[in-house]
Amino acid sequence: SRPDGVNERIHLRPSPALPAAQPQRGHVHEVARGEARRVCAPTARMVRTFLVLPIALSACVAVSAFAPTPALTHRGSMAPIAARSGMAAPWRTAAPVASRQCRLAAAPALRMAAGPKPVNIKPTKHDIATGRDPTRVKVFDTTLRDGEQSPGCSMTSDEKLQVAKQLAKLGVDVIEAGFPIASKDDFFAVQQIANTIGQLDDPPIICGLARATKGDIDACADAVKGAKFPRIHTFIASSDIHMEHKLKKTRPEVLAITKEMVTLARSHVEDVEFSAEDALRSDWSFLAELYSVAIKAGATTLNVPDTVGFTTPSEFRSLMEYLRTNVEGIQDVTLSVHGHNDLGMAVANFLGAVEGGARQIEVTINGIGERAGNAALEEVVMALHVRKQYYNPFLGLPADSDKPLTNIKLKEIHRSSKLVTALTGMMVQANKAIVGANAFAHESGIHQDGMLKNKLTYEIVDASTIGIEDNEGIVLGKHSGRAAFRSRLTEMGMTLTDDETNKAFVRFKELADKKKEISSQDLESIVNDESQDLTANRFTLKGVQVTCGAGVIATATVTLYDMKDNVERTDASIGTGPVDASFQAVNRLCGLTGAGQASPSEVRLLEFSVSSVTAGIDALGEVTVRLQDPKSGKVFYGRAADTDIVVASTHAYVNALNRMLLQRTDLTPKLHPQFSAAARAV
Repeated sequence: SRPDGVNERIHLRPSPALPAAQPQRGHVHEVARGEARRVCAPTARMVRTFLVLPIALSACVAVSAFAPTPALTHRGSMAPIAARSGMAAPWRTAAPVASRQCRLAAAPALRMAAGPKPVNIKPTKHDIATGRDPTRVKVFDTTLRDGEQSPGCSMTSDEKLQVAKQLAKLGVDVIEAGFPIASKDDFFAVQQIANTIGQLDDPPIICGLARATKGDIDACADAVKGAKFPRIHTFIASSDIHMEHKLKKTRPEVLAITKEMVTLARSHVEDVEFSAEDALRSDWSFLAELYSVAIKAGATTLNVPDTVGFTTPSEFRSLMEYLRTNVEGIQDVTLSVHGHNDLGMAVANFLGAVEGGARQIEVTINGIGERAGNAALEEVVMALHVRKQYYNPFLGLPADSDKPLTNIKLKEIHRSSKLVTALTGMMVQANKAIVGANAFAHESGIHQDGMLKNKLTYEIVDASTIGIEDNEGIVLGKHSGRAAFRSRLTEMGMTLTDDETNKAFVRFKELADKKKEISSQDLESIVNDESQDLTANRFTLKGVQVTCGAGVIATATVTLYDMKDNVERTDASIGTGPVDASFQAVNRLCGLTGAGQASPSEVRLLEFSVSSVTAGIDALGEVTVRLQDPKSGKVFYGRAADTDIVVASTHAYVNALNRMLLQRTDLTPKLHPQFSAAARAV
């Protein structure tokens, strides 16, 4: 019977490849939930179980004595690797043989007969001291160790300390602070974190990584000893491909090293974690033997790493159940999982492992890590939180229990993500689950309409749950509809008639075709434009010429045409650069002060942005200028595009200035005194 209450039954039936007279060489079929074959009566089931099963097991033993050892291949490699001993993992067998079929038939049958051992929920010293629920799923954060191994993500010891402080606020149970033997700075970082974060009133366990060698373990013990709850995490490879080509060790040698090094680690600290590297590509029977040795030597946590992101969720779950059945003493230790995202299934794999009995997950913030990264902390934690009713039975809780399944403080998730992004420089993709910029953004008009009526229509997580406050959620763009447009205007305190709203919506759509996202400032400018007669623009840019370069003072000469006075004016000015000089020249021509100057009194430049509309050397640059009228506080924008950025910038500035001047009747731009006589003479 599985934790979710679904029964699994075993049925032996003749293999289609063998004569019907040999049912003992059949294979085991585990029926999916709700699809179990109907048996006529309990008596028939008992007869089948007690008569057919022993015959099948006996036949397996007899046939396997004559069958050749299967050849193994590694992920499609052409060169076979001879099997050392034991049952080969099914994905690594070059060709099906009778002995393998019988082993696969016998192992699940025996597993079903014995059943997985209970999950360990006894409170540890750390649980008791910190008041943490021993039945929770423990969160082991390896951002500072495995995450930092991601190319370009290395951090200094001081930066690691900043992250460790935030991880403690987040509520992680274990911080793997680094690999002390790797470098002096890494040793110091682990030691510093152990001596500070490890001494908090509610401290996490501080862990260091060590290979299964005396030097690594001694250095790790020295680095973490300052923590209230230190842990040594030691590992050795267990897959045939790793043992043969990397370690150059046999299985008996690996077993002996494990026993010796786990014993050494346990002599330093009470809390020892043991990992069998590349466990998911290892022979399951050897894996069970290796973990049994580690437990006898003193390991308190067994970690099962999917080192290359090779497994699937159902396979990970099956392995957890197999280990719980076949590892001696596993009921007294914590079963942990570690995994990478090479096939994009790391988070799903972890959830499958939790269903199989894993009670510690090794994760990183934002999922950073080697190659395709690790399982992301925020995704696994939020999956357990949102789907609590589904996962509760696997943790021995009633389905409707509201008890937290982890110790993570959800409101610290967003802050943690931002900190790791800032310190590593590893940007989070916009569409990443939970912490991506678009995770709580909606642009589709249909979605926006549903969101406005009830957020639950399109959101299963409220942004405030992970610490994002004041999240508008609705992103205005070209796919947005009138409902979202009108709602945003109402939120901004703008009341328009239906006719004004329709006109503003048309302008909004025109702008949305040119700009990916429309901000509240854009809307304000659109509404301001609709309340004025844009045909009354006073100034038109006739020409702009600039001189600039290294060691040269930027100078701009600008010519404007004043439609009101029917006169063309030219002036020059200097600036910090060609764009600033052009803006200052326009100000002089219009008789205004402000914009780029230190003490704006009549106009304030709020925004100047440039974006490429097209690609290539002849790219069209689009410039947006946003001005504020200091007197009324209103904002006016101008936009222009040109292959010359200076020309586009000056056009945009003049357009914004025209809009502002239409609102400020008290401003009377006058001809610059230097040119007034010449203008009148013309």
